[in-house]
Amino acid sequence: MTIGVWVLGNQLWSDQAALASCEGQRGPVLLVESLTFAQERWYHRQKLVLVWSAMRHFADALKDAGWPVTYAIADDTETALRDWLKAEGITELRIMEPVDHPFITWLKGLDLPCELTILDNNLFLWSTDDFKAWASKRKSLLMESFYREGRKRFDVLMEGDQPVGGQWNFDKDNRKPPKGKLDTPEPHWFEPDATTLAVIDKVETLELPTFGQATPFRWAVTREQALAVLDMFIADRLETFGPYQDAMVAGEETMWHALLSPYLNLGLLHPLEVIERVEAAFADRDLPLNSVEGFIRQVMGWREYMRGLYSHFEADYGDRNWFDHRQPLPEFFWTGETEMNCLHQVIDQIQRTGYAHHIQRLMILSNFSLIAGFLPQAVENWFHAAFIDAYDWVMQTNVIGMGLFADGGLLASKPYASSANYVNKMSDYCKGCRYNPKERSGENACPFNFFYWDFLHRHREKLQTQGRMSFILKNLDRMTPEDLEAIQQQAQAWHAAHP
Repeated sequence: MTIGVWVLGNQLWSDQAALASCEGQRGPVLLVESLTFAQERWYHRQKLVLVWSAMRHFADALKDAGWPVTYAIADDTETALRDWLKAEGITELRIMEPVDHPFITWLKGLDLPCELTILDNNLFLWSTDDFKAWASKRKSLLMESFYREGRKRFDVLMEGDQPVGGQWNFDKDNRKPPKGKLDTPEPHWFEPDATTLAVIDKVETLELPTFGQATPFRWAVTREQALAVLDMFIADRLETFGPYQDAMVAGEETMWHALLSPYLNLGLLHPLEVIERVEAAFADRDLPLNSVEGFIRQVMGWREYMRGLYSHFEADYGDRNWFDHRQPLPEFFWTGETEMNCLHQVIDQIQRTGYAHHIQRLMILSNFSLIAGFLPQAVENWFHAAFIDAYDWVMQTNVIGMGLFADGGLLASKPYASSANYVNKMSDYCKGCRYNPKERSGENACPFNFFYWDFLHRHREKLQTQGRMSFILKNLDRMTPEDLEAIQQQAQAWHAAHP
């Protein structure tokens, strides 16, 4: 009997469940660098470089640890898998549970010539069964309730059964707009080694449609490098992470953000070790609780919650379109060529790095997509393609649920829709824009404004069912019919000009 392990490209942890199950006998291991993956959508070139380089480095690390590794570079995943199973005489294939629904469906549909064993995914704090058990006892699945349960379950920032500091959430202290010159720390980047340079060359010569720039590529591709990013975040960025975590500044690509999500989502870092190191630094250095709690809430709360909901919702969740939005995604999402400075700045940054922080994603990209009425599935596909940390489980809940409210409120308690006022308050983007953030109609009106009011008007009946929207909707009643008609006409004209 020969047991083989297939390690997927986002399971790059030496203690992942499938490898751990064979630690005593160290049988054959397979990694597949497949064009099948690259053909699914117009992926960012740096995403392809990151995944493939990290896979190659991880394969080398397994070989150094004594595992017999086959690293297959193939056009087709299934062919590479079957060839390996036959060549190694595999009688049982072990794989850690894939997170993404499409892949697990494909895997279970294969008629393999061996036994298939799928082990629980241990790259998250909560198992899918544990999340479902929690969800089954609740009428509403609020993130705050889930986060508090996680804090108690893993004894993080707790004093007995009470939260450190006397409250669970310090979010109100973490919404400062950017004012004056911000002294932001340099992120911890890396020069590509020979392995990464070879992958860059491959990606730049692919005869496939892709997005963004492959170089300069500066991301970590090994566990050692990812740990170095974590160490530097804790040393140089964590103390001031909290107050300005929602701020957006032109030319400031990373602010005080951790830049750890690509490594967590690949398996190079485990969420528990990240949380434990941050909590230890809080104890050792008396760091501000609002910064420490705010960061831990993103990892222990939001990230785990997104994965839990993704596993809990039905498989058709990604097809939801509660507002029946049908507008096509404009070409400028792929080019960055738009006179709206906020969108230009963010998309240009993504083209160069594959990265934007959570408020740029939620309140610039998703917010505009929501109020302008773009097809949710087109928006989610773009997010999945454009971001270096994107996977199906991350993007469906974040975009379909949180960003676009296309699920009708299964995830969020209200749509995250706003006018230019929010952008003007939390960023300096409006200062460099030809549009006026205070005008809602006319030649210089910011599209965020006329689309915002058009959105409220078009969906007033549905929005009235969302209790938190009633006060906002009353503002529509103060608008003259002439003003409302001008706004609607301008919204229609914008769509006609941006097919």
